[in-house]
Amino acid sequence: MRLLKLIFAPRHAALLFSILFFIGTLLAMAYHHDRALLLAIPLLIFGGLATIGLGDLLQKRHSVLRNYPILAHLRFMIEEIRPEIRQYLFESETDGSPFSRDRRALVYQRAKMQLDKRPFGTQLPVYSDGFEWMLHSLSPRPVVKKPFRITIGGPDCKQPYSASVFNISAMSFGSLSANAIRALNGGAKLGGFAHDTGEGGFSPYHAEKGGDIIWEIGSGYFGCRTPEGAFSSEKFSAAALNPQIKMIEIKLSQGAKPGHGGVLPAAKVTEEISTIRGVPMGRDCISPACHSAFSTPLEMMEFIMKLRDLSGGKPVGFKLCLGQPVEFLSLCKAMLASGVTPDFIVVDGKEGGTGAAPLEFMDHLGTPMREGLNFVHNALVGAGLRDRVKLGCSGKILTAFDMARAMALGADWCNSARGFMFSVGCIQSLSCHTDNCPTGVATQNPWRGRAIDVSDKTVRVANFHAATLQCLAELTAAAGLDHPNQFELDHFRRRVSESSVISFADLFPALQRAEFLRGAEDARLRAIWDRASPERFSPVREV
Repeated sequence: MRLLKLIFAPRHAALLFSILFFIGTLLAMAYHHDRALLLAIPLLIFGGLATIGLGDLLQKRHSVLRNYPILAHLRFMIEEIRPEIRQYLFESETDGSPFSRDRRALVYQRAKMQLDKRPFGTQLPVYSDGFEWMLHSLSPRPVVKKPFRITIGGPDCKQPYSASVFNISAMSFGSLSANAIRALNGGAKLGGFAHDTGEGGFSPYHAEKGGDIIWEIGSGYFGCRTPEGAFSSEKFSAAALNPQIKMIEIKLSQGAKPGHGGVLPAAKVTEEISTIRGVPMGRDCISPACHSAFSTPLEMMEFIMKLRDLSGGKPVGFKLCLGQPVEFLSLCKAMLASGVTPDFIVVDGKEGGTGAAPLEFMDHLGTPMREGLNFVHNALVGAGLRDRVKLGCSGKILTAFDMARAMALGADWCNSARGFMFSVGCIQSLSCHTDNCPTGVATQNPWRGRAIDVSDKTVRVANFHAATLQCLAELTAAAGLDHPNQFELDHFRRRVSESSVISFADLFPALQRAEFLRGAEDARLRAIWDRASPERFSPVREV
């Protein structure tokens, strides 16, 4: 029955019709010998199409061809002529935005280890508002060959982790298919970098390939929850002691839907997902908007310390999309009051992607990554805590320039979801929430998921990581630096008008170490700090 459903799936209509017309033409020739020459042309056409379609169904190089035999060739034909018709069929390349097709093509090329160079110089509008660039040095350094890494783990961490500066951002099994998870984790294993599980938990498909894992614990506590949905210390400890899990990440909020909780549409809650997550089938799997294990900043510090102890001393941190600044300053005050600090914080930008979220949340709620990252970095500096906490970031990071810019703003490392999805075969069809992903990446339909050849895509994931870090090394050397953590705000410029340029150092003013403790010079920041309390997330209200 499942085989029949595969054969007669609407996406295979072109192949099915080609086979049927080929057989019909053969039968017609058998019964009408006098018309054999007339029927030879359609016989060759439909025979050729059927051969192409069967080849598409069996090949493993292109996921979209496996799911859409014959029809998907139209996409590749359009791609071949794209430079000539880009202005008419595709969005324009106005500011180098992550939505641009050139940037997505760059990921594909690096994943396939193809030439990623461009002719005729930049086509970006360098004299338009918002254009940004990096300053190079007249005395460039030799390009570092060894991949850049950082050590994550504060003074209370017993098992610090040596992490790549470029890792796979949070994407859950459930949102992504089993084969997509296998390919991503296999690539992480091959390339020596980390794979964030997303809040869906540590699934068997994450474990199968053995790549380093950052286990994200969301408000639904998937993988470590009681039947009632509360946090279970016993289940957490049993899983967290797995040596494949290198770090624990508490998810406070994510960029695409901060303050909303995760959403896995009912169409994607299979029996397997239901078992792994411990949730009922037939209903949207919605995580609570906030955690039940803690309700104040001080309680959250206690929870961090608890997770660190239960995991055997592994690095424990949290991820958030910055909301009200006073609430993050409340967390800083709780760190100072308790003496407990997270080993790391990941700042997610509101521009980050998701499989499903309300439009208003995606477009208008939360702080963009750069502003959020810079505030969190400055807050930790101003509280005298920055040297105890490492900072990661995520939010449409695709290229080495994106990484260099983020590291100048305060990041120690960068995560990417979109880039690694492209390397697995995502074509950004925007059907993630429907379970009808054309490339088998964001689906729980096993027949769609089979389109991903895990062994091939594993290599592509590792290739994309390696090629991006190689370019980062070249940018770092061109700036006269030895490590990307040496990038400073003054290395970057933004055009704010046709005749005016401003340094990032002026766009993002820096705080001095422990400035909050002495009294911040900026009256607005000083007022926000005074309103923050370690005993509550909501600010102290003036009477």
